[in-house]
Amino acid sequence: MRSPSYPVLPARGLTAAVVLALTAGLTTAVPAAAHTGGPPGPAAKPYMGWSSWSMQSSKYPGLNPDGDYSYLTEANVLKQADALAARLKPYGYTYVNLDSGWWRDKDWKPGFDAHARQQADPVRFPHGMKAVADHLHGLGLKAGIYLPVGLEKEAYGDGKVPLWHADGCTTADIVHGDLRTTNGWDSAYKLDFAKPCTQKYVDSQARMIASWGYDFLKLDGVGPGSFKSGENYDNVADVAAWQKAIAATGRPVHLELSWSLDIGHAADWKKYANGWRVDTDVECYCNTLVSWENSVDDRFTDTPGWTRHAGPGGWNDLDSLDVGNGAMDGLTKAERQTYATLWAVAKSPLYTGDDLTRLDSYGVKLLTNREVIAVDQGDSPPARPVTPSDPQQVWAAKNPDGTRTVALFNLADAPAAVTADFSSLGLTGKASVRDLWNHENLGTYTNTITEALPAHGSRLFTVTPRGGTLTTTGYEAEAAANTLGGRASVTDCSACSGGRKVGDLYTGGSLRFNDVVVDRPGTYLVKVAYISGDPRPVNVSAGSGAATRHTFPSTGDWGTVETVSVPVTLKAGSNTVTFDSGSDYAPDIDRIDVPSSPRQ
Repeated sequence: MRSPSYPVLPARGLTAAVVLALTAGLTTAVPAAAHTGGPPGPAAKPYMGWSSWSMQSSKYPGLNPDGDYSYLTEANVLKQADALAARLKPYGYTYVNLDSGWWRDKDWKPGFDAHARQQADPVRFPHGMKAVADHLHGLGLKAGIYLPVGLEKEAYGDGKVPLWHADGCTTADIVHGDLRTTNGWDSAYKLDFAKPCTQKYVDSQARMIASWGYDFLKLDGVGPGSFKSGENYDNVADVAAWQKAIAATGRPVHLELSWSLDIGHAADWKKYANGWRVDTDVECYCNTLVSWENSVDDRFTDTPGWTRHAGPGGWNDLDSLDVGNGAMDGLTKAERQTYATLWAVAKSPLYTGDDLTRLDSYGVKLLTNREVIAVDQGDSPPARPVTPSDPQQVWAAKNPDGTRTVALFNLADAPAAVTADFSSLGLTGKASVRDLWNHENLGTYTNTITEALPAHGSRLFTVTPRGGTLTTTGYEAEAAANTLGGRASVTDCSACSGGRKVGDLYTGGSLRFNDVVVDRPGTYLVKVAYISGDPRPVNVSAGSGAATRHTFPSTGDWGTVETVSVPVTLKAGSNTVTFDSGSDYAPDIDRIDVPSSPRQ
């Protein structure tokens, strides 16, 4: 969420018209990563619930009749909470999260108490924040609240505001002397944790929300991230201080970080928080809640690099799941299902931003499908792409019982068939297939599943192996028999098979595997082990055949190896397989593994 009190930086898909004006002054089958911070209880599984921001930020007729972002009121929150308890709580949705604006009036002027802490606006929340939390708890729900990182400028009060339970400390004693700014909007003064009073201020905020009974805090504008970098926007110390302050309250408060967090600090987010946004806002800031092109589709590019960082205690947050309201969502039915499918297989928190009093029948079906929810909430690791990031993609995860969760996606603007080849799942032969969205056993398939999908469509399956284990022949990228072209070079790689890889594949750099031997001609699904800190294209060819261009998903950094499978047509006997960067920058290549038999 990007708070409306600050300038909003344009994100992909957003035009200048939706940039807000300044006012008032975000796997392959591996065990899920363990959380290394505090007690994992608040996030043993991805949380589920409702958040106010999607409706606050939309220009859909009737949502914000009293001006932008006016939706957030006590009456509206309690109305949504009652609907959540009645309709979605039986399926695991329990959090009701208030987003930005609860301490600001409808002109966006803030309110603070005598100790520089945010104070509920008496018009928006006439009974105060504790009363809201009490109502939610009475429904068997959990209460969530929001704060921006740093000391808001309006709370500074010439540096003379005394802190709560901190004798002699004022707001001047918690910030840098030059009043440098921080967070995604530069709306706050950066806290200076070299000063002893500073932790006491964060402690006072944590005590405040804990005393009101809140179970969840979204800390927003956190950097590095939120489209800001550099020392002033490094809020790791703030996040650590918040974890410490929350622990001191004795209340198990889930700490969620936002937005578009820097993956280079993933270890810090995992250490101190229970969740982190991996991308910009999903909302379109238009006359619907979201749009496919604004940023729903971006998640397919931006999520894979984060996959390995999610696990009990801390999860990758893909933002609100707005699939329940039909026309108000701004999506086709196919897009709504695809949206929900990605969130589930990525094991993102499932919190909708829809109007729960106006869910349509299709939306209810999407939000309450217990088999799909079980994918999100179960013990399996998050799925990641097993094919390149092309318009037709397959994502998969190996489950503890040996089954595979398999999602097929057609991200093209026209209908297309998508095939999941069992060899990309490490399988061969027969497997039984269950359609999770339709609760239907589809029977036994051999070697592949192919589905015709609409534009932006998807399917979600559980695949249960009934055949054998795939056998392959491996070829190392650094082998002396291979041929390097252009700037390509062999370098050390501790994570790589054999401890080395071929890198510098850019502007004409190439790697040719020589003497790749198969017994039969045909198209083989070759598994490529690679490293790429960002999504990168590469041209793949065999012999003198035409090259096919594929984009490999990010592995998250330049020290992590992942795999995707690409189809390569080989002749019987010896072949060459070439990876060529063309005029771009290609991934580093670790090795390839060629199945013992071609696609059937």
